[in-house]
Amino acid sequence: MAHKINIQDIGFIRHNVLQIQTDRPSGYDFTPGQACEMSIDQPKWKEEKRPFTFTSLPDDGFLQFTIKVYPDHDGVTDQLQTLEQGDSLLISDSWGAISYQGPGIFLAGGAGVTPFIAIIKDLARKGNLEGNKLIFGNQRERDIILQSDFERWLGKDFINILSDEHSSKFPHGTIDKEFIKNHTENLDKKFYLCGPPPMMDSVYNALLELDVPKKNIITEDFD
Repeated sequence: MAHKINIQDIGFIRHNVLQIQTDRPSGYDFTPGQACEMSIDQPKWKEEKRPFTFTSLPDDGFLQFTIKVYPDHDGVTDQLQTLEQGDSLLISDSWGAISYQGPGIFLAGGAGVTPFIAIIKDLARKGNLEGNKLIFGNQRERDIILQSDFERWLGKDFINILSDEHSSKFPHGTIDKEFIKNHTENLDKKFYLCGPPPMMDSVYNALLELDVPKKNIITEDFD
């Protein structure tokens, strides 16, 4: 079922990350970590549906989406940045495979962090963040989505690694077997994984090599 929503606020929070806040349809429900199919309510774009994760919480009176924009693709995300307050979007009912199943390690690559935003925000609001950690891989520091928020919520349990930039603040490289091992005190917990397919495959295999049971690896494909 399609729901029409109206943009209340829209703007960039990073050089390539757009945040959109909309009204919320009556009775529309979701859980932290879920997503929906979204399209732009314009004749040319109505059928161009893309999955985006809710970064607001279920008890907020609005919906929020945090979206990485790809201008060179000339597609939906590029078109989203041309929208203004009052413009309309169409969304499906909520869906999604990632849900919080207990304390663990969140492993995110780039825009793959978006399903974790609402989960971690919800845990922070409830005071239940103990035992959770976010390991976040990006190309450069300027790509780190919600850096100050994650630092405030997680403190020392917010770990960054940069693949394309050498920095005195963060290690250089990718999320691999050794990095996970060196930043995880206890492998007997849940591992939440989301990112581009190559990153997902690599990290999933690294977890298996560390003898993490498949049942403890919670994933969501993020293309």
